[in-house]
Amino acid sequence: MTESIDASVVVPTHSERRWASLQRTVASVQAQRVRPAEIIVVVDHNPDLFERVKAEFPEVTVLENESERGASGNRNTGAFYARSEQIAFLDDDTVAHPTWLEHLAAPFGDPAVVGAGGLIVPAWERHRPSWLPDELLWTVGVSYAGMPTSIAEIRNVWSASMMIRREAFVRVGGFRVGFGKLGDQNRPEDTELCLRISAETGGHWMYVPDSVIEHDVPLDRSTFRFFLRRCYAEGRGKVQMAGLLPREQKLGAEQDYLRRTLPRAVAHNLKAATLGRGSFHALRAVTVIAAVAAAGFGGGVETLAGMHESDTATRV
Repeated sequence: MTESIDASVVVPTHSERRWASLQRTVASVQAQRVRPAEIIVVVDHNPDLFERVKAEFPEVTVLENESERGASGNRNTGAFYARSEQIAFLDDDTVAHPTWLEHLAAPFGDPAVVGAGGLIVPAWERHRPSWLPDELLWTVGVSYAGMPTSIAEIRNVWSASMMIRREAFVRVGGFRVGFGKLGDQNRPEDTELCLRISAETGGHWMYVPDSVIEHDVPLDRSTFRFFLRRCYAEGRGKVQMAGLLPREQKLGAEQDYLRRTLPRAVAHNLKAATLGRGSFHALRAVTVIAAVAAAGFGGGVETLAGMHESDTATRV
């Protein structure tokens, strides 16, 4: 008899272009060594896809997004429908390893734990770009150098692989609708949720590297152009998020990443390049500098935009 756990797995989806990957995602959840209480697929304002998902997965609960278009409302629809003690989120372009769910649930024996996230490894469509350093793998949505290598408390996790206590999720109203991923817009709705829940409940988040998923990285996300756009969007998104947080709640993790992790990455790669360990190390050092510049530019643009909106509102 297959062991089960009181957890619902929510998979948001929005486009037929991800049909094959959605099939793999659902199959990987169904193949978990410890089975979830239910699997919920939520379709984001796409009636044709909704009907197709219902026909393809009769054993899965299929819902339509009842909120605004976008990842935040889509996930909220599934999470508020779920009745399990824990709610897990998994993106529709991922494949969960067979022990993903049981490892992700392990820290919840501690009542102070409000949520957990796991290791996300890249599934490159072709190959990893040689110029992309380990410290910047977050730009393609996967875990990066500098994250814990064993189970540890962490400030925030990513919604591509997240589990949360339903009580805490409902208490704060879920993901912030209107703030998150929609089209080319990329805001850190998962980070904002983690910070808001920690502030509201006093609980903490855990990172569980043994809980593993693979995240698709298509060719169009392996280009330097995409990389710069992603860094620029991150800069804008973090400024927007900071505006939503209380003044006393600073983005310390981001500051530490900029002041310590990235400078070490530049120094390491420059040293490796001078020792003749490969010219790609020099490219990786340049990439780090470009990332900081793009994110800084994005942050500056968003700061100026916010000042303009504030000035306009004052005049009105």
